[in-house]
Amino acid sequence: MIEKKVKKKRAKKVQRPALLKKLISYSKNIVSGKIIACQKHKWACDRFLKDIKKSESGKSPYRFDVEKVQRFLDWVSMFSHTKGVLAGKTIELGIVQLFVVANVYGWINVSTGFRRFTKAYWQVARKNGKSQLLALISLYELMALNPVETMEVYCTATKKDQADIVYNEALQMLSKSTFFKNKGIYEVANKKIIHKKSFSVMRSLSKEDRKKGDGLNPQAATIDEYMAAETSEMYDILDSGMVARTQPLLFIITTAGFELQNPCYRIEYQLISKILNPDVALDMEHYFVMVNELDTDNEGKLLDDINDKTVWEKSNPVVYSYPAGRKFLADRYSEMGESEEKKRNFLTKHMNVWLQLSQMGYMDMALWAACGCGSEGMPDFTNKSCVIGVDISAKKDLTSVDFEFKEDGRYYVFTHSFMPEETVFQKEKTDKVPYRAWAEAGYVSILPGRAVDQRKVKEYVYDKCKEKTWHRTEWALDPWNASQFGLELEEDGETVNEIRQGPKTLCEPTKDFRIQVYTDMVVHDDSPLVSWAMSNAIADVVDRNENILLSKRKSPQRIDPVACIMNSHSRMLAEEVNGGRVLVL
Repeated sequence: MIEKKVKKKRAKKVQRPALLKKLISYSKNIVSGKIIACQKHKWACDRFLKDIKKSESGKSPYRFDVEKVQRFLDWVSMFSHTKGVLAGKTIELGIVQLFVVANVYGWINVSTGFRRFTKAYWQVARKNGKSQLLALISLYELMALNPVETMEVYCTATKKDQADIVYNEALQMLSKSTFFKNKGIYEVANKKIIHKKSFSVMRSLSKEDRKKGDGLNPQAATIDEYMAAETSEMYDILDSGMVARTQPLLFIITTAGFELQNPCYRIEYQLISKILNPDVALDMEHYFVMVNELDTDNEGKLLDDINDKTVWEKSNPVVYSYPAGRKFLADRYSEMGESEEKKRNFLTKHMNVWLQLSQMGYMDMALWAACGCGSEGMPDFTNKSCVIGVDISAKKDLTSVDFEFKEDGRYYVFTHSFMPEETVFQKEKTDKVPYRAWAEAGYVSILPGRAVDQRKVKEYVYDKCKEKTWHRTEWALDPWNASQFGLELEEDGETVNEIRQGPKTLCEPTKDFRIQVYTDMVVHDDSPLVSWAMSNAIADVVDRNENILLSKRKSPQRIDPVACIMNSHSRMLAEEVNGGRVLVL
């Protein structure tokens, strides 16, 4: 018997359209390292490749529809850039943008025909075309996804101005599009873009909308710079409002930040990191995720060197793809200099790195400790002049004063704080520091009652100056909670300067005091309370001019003793203290 030779069936070669081939080639180049990318970017591309393979084997409930992707790209071609060197030129998506929208619009459920991904998250550095892409997606959902169904599309962000950026970008693109111009396809009324045929509406959401947001029925919503949201309230309202839609889309695009207690980092970033990680058994098939960042270890410490310009591409796949973009990043890098705030901003805004609070503190605590007086103690300032800094906090909290001297170019700082007796036990539990032990050591006065008696603060300063024969030239105090305190000082014949808590008054002294510490030109009295407060202090960049202020809101614990030092130091810089009015007691 002649055995029949059985030929092995050759697997049928899949005929892939050119667009899909392009996406697969890109993904393979990312995974292999041929294109520089971060770990999460590699995981996103690996997820796509595995999904394609599973789909083509017939083992997936989803398939990739190239025609749906091409339809969106045709939509994009109707619009032109509105800003920059490309203004007026037809928009062409970069490869990373193509990868994102191809996943969002290409994957569909085989049985229903509806889209697979109803939620999307893209974290990327600034200036990588986020607002423009959100505007294109919002308009597509408004007019083209289903041009007969009435859609509600919302552009949201923490602040109204930020939400308006996407809305205004969409409006500008529409007004400059030759396809839409004078066609009567849409109208603008009451700050809404209205698609006439379907009565669909697009608008940005304000704070007022949060209060009455339960009536929303969004087809699509974009959340821009979600990292700044202090709560998930708007996210939750939009997400829950989509329940009646067959294929809604909630699209989050954000940059990293330093508000690690906010829901973007605390909840969403942790979730999407698990979705991408192939070693974590969490497959949320409705959630598309893409992240472009510098790589960090499990503790958030950088693995990449920001001085190596080649790694900048990881966080800036669009900006780094053209010469002007690379120059932009190089300019921002060169501007950092020795500024901790500029370095922090470069890392968060342009390298897309989440920063722990300990990584962005106001003071280098090793240098601060080195400025302590040590066992030798503070010098004798008998008959010397000083400025009194005061921070009058809420009556149940910590109130602080400092005496600041200048001698031979150096600044000398003596400090003292006050706390009400009836709250000290509670504050020790909440603040987790030994106020009573510090009081025994002489750094804190625990006053009777439930509130700090401001008269006792004044008496302490008077008694201290009399005991040491110190001459106070003036008082520098924040008028908040201290208006009566200031009036009483003036009635005593004291010179009082109100220190307004803004960048015009405090930016320069805040920067200068740190410089003086770093150059060993400050001596302090080694108060453990002040050192603890200094370790808590966070310097917040408050405007485009890189002005900084110490932020009580962002600082993880109390900074009252540091705040009073900034008040006194602002006056030390404002005038030659020894030439001012001296009160001899």
